[in-house]
Amino acid sequence: MKQEAVKNNRRRFTGKVVSTKMKDTVVVCVESYRKYPKYEKFFLQKARYQAHDPGNTATLGEKVVIEECAPISKHKKFKVVERVGKQS
Repeated sequence: MKQEAVKNNRRRFTGKVVSTKMKDTVVVCVESYRKYPKYEKFFLQKARYQAHDPGNTATLGEKVVIEECAPISKHKKFKVVERVGKQS
């Protein structure tokens, strides 16, 4: 029996680690530009997500990719998928 490819509808974000103070958890700040419809001006929008990082491998200021997963705790609904590198 062939295994079929399953479509992955999980959200993925790339952001910067801003806090590593919790056990197995990092706080990631994701920045994106949005266009204000009425005035057609772009503005910077920031969102902070708590992501599961087993073993606390990510460091402060590092750029990471997070992906949506099943809820791990009350606020953690993302996990660290890959580490892109240090951000200046």
